[in-house]
Amino acid sequence: MEDNLVFREVTLAFWKVHILHHAAKEPVYGQWIINELRRHGYDIKTGTLYPLLRRMEKNGWLAAERDPDRGPRGRVNYRLTKAGREVLAYLRKKTRELYNEVI
Repeated sequence: MEDNLVFREVTLAFWKVHILHHAAKEPVYGQWIINELRRHGYDIKTGTLYPLLRRMEKNGWLAAERDPDRGPRGRVNYRLTKAGREVLAYLRKKTRELYNEVI
């Protein structure tokens, strides 16, 4: 099995589900997401994470919030949007169906 192929085709989707799940609970930020994904055995680099977060924001699933007192390089918090909640609900349903079929 080619790891790069699995990474591109499946792992990025898992990461998105993780991010949506945690952003539904509270705003999340880059380093926290990296640490959380590492806790689950994923080794994600900032060069992969931040473009992923920008795509999720562009899709309307996340909203980025900067602390105006911290300047342009300050931490960016990402919160789930209404559209993101709908996507997460859909993914949870599909994940349950897939789990019941595969496991």
